[in-house]
Amino acid sequence: MSDKQVFILATPEIRRNAERACSGAPDGWLLTIEPPKKSRPQEALYHTLFSQIAKSRQFMGKKHDAETWKRLIVDSFARIKASEGEPIQGHGSMIPNLDQTGFVQLGVQTRRFTKSQASEFIEFVHAWMSETEDE
Repeated sequence: MSDKQVFILATPEIRRNAERACSGAPDGWLLTIEPPKKSRPQEALYHTLFSQIAKSRQFMGKKHDAETWKRLIVDSFARIKASEGEPIQGHGSMIPNLDQTGFVQLGVQTRRFTKSQASEFIEFVHAWMSETEDE
């Protein structure tokens, strides 16, 4: 058996192959089943959105770069996910959040997003942009 095997559970045949690999693995080997990671196109899209926001918006009376906007918006998304019982990992230093009701955890990172979280985050960013358009 090779050192590592990856199966994308997409068909019954692939599932059977994964079952065979699991039952044939030596004692002590590790099995990880996880959701797919975010895609590069998803990542590129939300970075494009952060750049658009940085060019057109201000926060606390001044312009901020795309990375700062990313941190502010990711924090807002992370707070909502936490309130829904689906917290996103991360922690770090703090700055005031967008609606001035708390602080941003600068350590929450999109690189840990699953594909599903990234999709939801993109929808969130679009909604946030629409809701805050006239501010």
